[in-house]
Amino acid sequence: MDPWLIWLIVAAMLALAEVFALTAFLGMLSAAALVTAGAAAIGLPPSFQFLVFALVATVTVLFVRPIALRHVLQPQVERFGVDALVGRAAYVVSDVTGLDGRVRIDGEEWTARAYDETLVIPSGKTVDVIEIKGATAIVYPRD
Repeated sequence: MDPWLIWLIVAAMLALAEVFALTAFLGMLSAAALVTAGAAAIGLPPSFQFLVFALVATVTVLFVRPIALRHVLQPQVERFGVDALVGRAAYVVSDVTGLDGRVRIDGEEWTARAYDETLVIPSGKTVDVIEIKGATAIVYPRD
C-alpha cells in the first residue's frame, strides 16, 4: 500500500476520533497526518514523513489548538429562551403572593410567585423577573 494512502487513512481515523472526543487535540493530529500524506505523495522518504508529521503536529498543538479552544469556550453572548426573561419587567395580572399569581411578560401570561412568601403584590403593579423556575416567574416589586 502506498505511504500517502496510509497517512490519509490515519488522518481519517483521527478526524473520526475527534468527532467523538471533542478535544481539538486529535483534530490537530489529523491535520498533521493530512499534510504528511501530501508530503508522502510527492515522494519524501519515510524518515522525512515522520519529521513532517512531528513538526506539523507540534506547531498545531502548541499554537493553533489554544486559539481554537479560546473560540469554542467563549461564553454565550446572548441569552435565549426563559433565560432571556430574567431581568425583564412584567405586569401583574392577578395578585402575586409567595404561593401563586399571574404576570404578563412580553405579551405572554406566566404563573408567578413573589420572591418573599409574606409579600403580596396587587394586580396592576409592575415587577421585575428575577428568576424562572420551571414555568413560574419569581418576581420582585419595582416600588
